[in-house]
Amino acid sequence: MDRGQAAGQGAGPATASASAQVSQFNHDSHTTPPMDTEGKMSLFKTVPPNIVQSIRAFRVNELQQEAAHLQQHFLYAYCAEAVTKQQVLSTIASAFHFPRHFGKNFDALHDCLTDLAHKAGKQIGFVVVLEQLPNTQKFDKEARETLLDVFRDAADYWAEKKVPFRVFYSFQ
Repeated sequence: MDRGQAAGQGAGPATASASAQVSQFNHDSHTTPPMDTEGKMSLFKTVPPNIVQSIRAFRVNELQQEAAHLQQHFLYAYCAEAVTKQQVLSTIASAFHFPRHFGKNFDALHDCLTDLAHKAGKQIGFVVVLEQLPNTQKFDKEARETLLDVFRDAADYWAEKKVPFRVFYSFQ
């Protein structure tokens, strides 16, 4: 699957690194107008704007479509082939198009999710999917919780700036 195809469709998410940004959709007078704020029409009507939660009943392609509908960035990382912390961070860095100098540690991840994105200009929002985080000896419960804590800190950072930052994750 090439980068332009939707995550979760086609040959499967294992081959998709996903687009770091979702293009903005133009609506004509015959379609439902986009909402300036996340209101009743949103798939996220029951999901707070700055949260890290299990993907649960959501499907990746629905989350991607909702990000596009809201004109927010869609960031997707499929981590099933990762076994170690370094591999998980490398998978995320590659999928999210982090700079080559990314340090592959939790502090560097936090910096890329906050400072780097903030310095890129005004942000309208983010929908992040971390699919199939490993459950291995080298990426145990403590490592998974530390990773999710980094995303929770990033959600808090963006909440202060009134920018939605929703993270959905699943484990193997």
